[in-house]
Amino acid sequence: MKTIPLHVNGRRTQVTVDDPDMPLLYALRDNLGLQGPRFGCGLGQCGSCTVHVNGEAVRSCITPLSAVGKKKVVTLEGLGSHGELAVIQKAFINEQAVQCGYCINGMIMEAAAFLVRNKNPNEAQIKKALAQNLCRCGTHLRIVRAVQRAASGA
Repeated sequence: MKTIPLHVNGRRTQVTVDDPDMPLLYALRDNLGLQGPRFGCGLGQCGSCTVHVNGEAVRSCITPLSAVGKKKVVTLEGLGSHGELAVIQKAFINEQAVQCGYCINGMIMEAAAFLVRNKNPNEAQIKKALAQNLCRCGTHLRIVRAVQRAASGA
């Protein structure tokens, strides 16, 4: 057993694990009880496990816990709070960008990191940025509108 220090959603914590190279996703969900990142494919292909590590969107299902070190991890829970959601979270709600909801956490995390890099994206740029996040139920147009809404600050 090894104790690994983590910095998650603005607070320092630690997890005790058998394998320090286990996926970050497992530590977040199983050890810390966070529900934002979801297990989808386990191969880094669907995006439902997306979190931010030092501000970059990463697939937590293929990111070894040992690679995180002292970096800052943010999950969907860390973007906003119950009292004050992040602009991107509000935009997804206002655009009703959720159908089944499985991909949305990863979509929001990917979009949030993208909007930091591109404050005024066009539709093509948004689609390209989210192309590696899979949505099977077809809310793509509402997802794009949500990112556009968040970019405009509405």
